[in-house]
Amino acid sequence: MSFLWLHLLVLPTAFALDRLIGDPPSLPHPIRWMGNAITSCEPFFRNLFKNEKIAGTLFALILISGCWLLCFLLLMAMQWIHPAVGFVTEVVMVFYCFSSKSLAQAGLDIHKLLASGQVDQARNAVAMIVGRDVQSYQADDIARATVETVAENFVDGFLSPLLFAVIGGGPLALTYKMVNTLDSMVGYKNERYLYFGRAAARIDDVANFIPARLSIYVIGLAAQFSVLKSGCRALAVARKEGRNHSSPNAGHPEAAFAGAMGIRLNGPNYYGGRLVEKPFIGMRFDPPGVEHIKIACRLMLRSSEIGCLLAWGLGVLLQSVL
Repeated sequence: MSFLWLHLLVLPTAFALDRLIGDPPSLPHPIRWMGNAITSCEPFFRNLFKNEKIAGTLFALILISGCWLLCFLLLMAMQWIHPAVGFVTEVVMVFYCFSSKSLAQAGLDIHKLLASGQVDQARNAVAMIVGRDVQSYQADDIARATVETVAENFVDGFLSPLLFAVIGGGPLALTYKMVNTLDSMVGYKNERYLYFGRAAARIDDVANFIPARLSIYVIGLAAQFSVLKSGCRALAVARKEGRNHSSPNAGHPEAAFAGAMGIRLNGPNYYGGRLVEKPFIGMRFDPPGVEHIKIACRLMLRSSEIGCLLAWGLGVLLQSVL
C-alpha cells in the first residue's frame, strides 16, 4: 500500500473503528500476545547472559525487531493476496494501536463511581490504570490520578502510534506498541528490573520524545476549539512547566492538560511503598476535582480527532505535491 493510501484511508478508517468499537475484550488483541512473548522470553535472556544490562538490551532489541519483521511480512503476504486484503489488514493493525475510546471509557467509569459515592470501587478501578500506591486515596486524589493518566496516555495510547503509522504504516505502529509494552512490563527502577529493563525504558523514552513535545500543540488546538477556549494558556503552561516531571516525556502532555483546564497536577506520590518527590505542574491552579475527569476525557478525545485530522491533512498535502 502506498504512502499516500496510508494517509488518506488507513489512518481515518482505523480511527473511526477505534471510536466506534474501542477495545472489546472479546476480540483477540496483539498487545496481549506481546505481553505473553515478553513474559516467555525474559527467563531465556536472563539465563543466556549473566550481565543484566546486556541481557536486557538484547531482549528488548530482538523483541522489537522481531515484532516489526513479523508484522511487515504479514502485511506483504496479505497485499500479495489482494490489495484490498492488505488494506484491511493494515487498518486492523493500526486500529489495535489506538486506545482513545477505551482510555476515555476507563476515565468515565471512574467518574461515575466517584459521582455515586463509591470511593472504594473507584480506588480499585484507578489502581488498574496507574502504577502508584493508591490505598489511601480519597475522591480528589483518585480524580487527580485519573486526569494525569488520561493526559499522559494520550501520547502512549494515541499520538505516538499515530505518528509511527504515518512514518511506517501498521508494522511500525505495532512495533511502537511492543516498545511501549516492554516499558510497561520491565521498565521499572526496582531491584528486579533496574538493569535488565533499562534498555526497554530508554528506547521508550526515545520513541516518545518527539510525540510528547508535539502533543502540547495538538492539545492546545483541542483546548482552543472546545468550550474551554484555553489554547494559549495550555501552550504557556506546557512550555514553562512541561519539564517538571520525573519522566522526560510525560510532563509535556500533563502540563498542556493542566493549563487547558486550569488545574494543578503531579506532585509527590508513593510507588512500591517509597515516596517519590515530584514537582507540581500548574502551580498557580487548584487541584482537580471529580468533575475534571469528564473534562479531561473530552479534551483527550478532541485532541485525538485533531491529531488524526492533521495526519490526514499531511496525506492530502503529499497528494498535491506528488
